[in-house]
Order: sequence, then C-alpha cells, then structure tokens
Amino acid sequence: MSQAPSRARSAPVLSEGDPGPAAGPAERRSPADRAAHRGTALVTGASSGIGAAVARRLAAEDDWHLVLNGRDTARLARVAEQASAAAFPADLTHPGAERRLAEFALRRAGRVDLLVACAGIGWAGDFGAMPRSAIDDVVDVDLLSTVRLVRHLLPHMVAAGSGRVVLVGSLAGVVSVRGEAVYSAAKAALAAFSDALRYELRGTGVGITHVVAGVVDTPFFERRGAPYRRSWPRPVPPERVADAVWCAVRRGRDEVYVPGWLRLPARVHGAAPALYRRLAAKYG
Repeated sequence: MSQAPSRARSAPVLSEGDPGPAAGPAERRSPADRAAHRGTALVTGASSGIGAAVARRLAAEDDWHLVLNGRDTARLARVAEQASAAAFPADLTHPGAERRLAEFALRRAGRVDLLVACAGIGWAGDFGAMPRSAIDDVVDVDLLSTVRLVRHLLPHMVAAGSGRVVLVGSLAGVVSVRGEAVYSAAKAALAAFSDALRYELRGTGVGITHVVAGVVDTPFFERRGAPYRRSWPRPVPPERVADAVWCAVRRGRDEVYVPGWLRLPARVHGAAPALYRRLAAKYG
C-alpha cells in the first residue's frame, strides 16, 4: 500500500464546536485545474485502526481535502498531520456533536463528496453480564452516531447530485458472532440501513457502500475487553481494508468483503441458515 507523502505543512486541530479559520488555498502539487476540483472526504474513527488507514490511503491519492474525526485528540492530531488533513476531535455520541462535525466540514469546503464512517467499538462476553452502559455505548457509537451524521450530510450530497457514503460494517453483522450479541445487532442494523438507503437514493447520483470487514489487526480487540485468540482466521492489516474502501469508491461498488473469501460464510448463512447455525454452534 502506498503511504501518504511527508509534508511540512501542519494540520489544523480544532476543539469540538470551533469552526476554525476559513479554508485557505489548497496546496498545489498538481495542475491548478485538478487542484480546484479536489473532492472533500470526511473520515470518522480516524484516530487509529481502519479509520487512520483510510485517511492515509486517501491522502496518498492527492485527490482529496480531508477532514478527520476521532475521540483521541492526540492520536487524531498525529494522523491528521501525516495526511495534511483538518482534524475535528469529538465524541459523536455527545448531543449535537455530529451536527457540529458536519457543519465544520461543510464550512471548510462548501461540500462533502465522500463520507467514510469507520468509528466503532465492541464488547465481548455473555450478554447477561453486559452492563447497561456498555449496551448503550455500542449501539450509540456503532449505529446511532453514524446514522445521525449521514442524516446531516446526505441532503447536501443529494442537492449536489453526487457523493458517496461508505459505512464500515462487520461480518458479525451478517452472520452474528457468539459473545458479541449487541455488537452483532448494531452492525446488522448498519447493514440494513445501507441497503434501505441505497434503494431510496437510486437516481440521485449518491451511492452507498457497505464494507463487510472480518478480523482486522487494530486496537479494537484490546478495547472490547477480550483479545483475539483464534488461530484462524488470521487478522488482516487495516491497510487492506483501506485499499478495499478506495477501490469501492473508485468503482462505485455497493458492497465489499475484506477479505473476499468472507462472502462464502455469508452466502451459506443466507442460503442455508439452519446448516450455518449448526456449524456455528459446533465450531464457534
């Protein structure tokens, strides 16, 4: 995977709700006409993992003005500096945070051409032992905050007649995973949201991409309360997901699996759910 080139320009970091200065002239590393038509991409969950890898991948293309969001201010600032992006650190579960993020991105560039929603958390363990606060956090981060952000940005894309929303989901939302009941439910809802929105937007010029990711080598597992201990399937690097995101954006694809072989269990689950459940009960 190509990496973002090193640049001397520092990335502006703003606190939640601070609109910051008006966007200045874009750094021109290509002909002026191309620079004038660079799109604006907003990436959430960009302080680490898949979101950070997506930010670096988009920066390497030099086709985007980038706005990055994440909850960890220090880590987000480092990623934004690498990608020459504007950083808007905020917890999108806080009331009104997604509106302020959308307004900030629109104010800087006048439009958002691409939203890549990567923010997500997990919780592993028996559902009966899951605290109420953890249930609320998983549903709010993995589903509700993304839905609210899309709601703020989508009318602008539809009015422009173009744009793409990329929602990073999980295989857990397609086949469900033992010990991750609420996470599976939230990601399944995100998948259904993707499909329903795609039907609704047909003919508007706005596309919806659902990225179904398997096991990815990120801090996700450490933060969910249980490390990943299975010998198979092996985790893939987040850069592989970022490459898949970029490929889907370029080709206008509706759904991608990372890695691609994950389509097989998804198809077995869809075509023969009883068989899949027996295999899942036996092999986990």
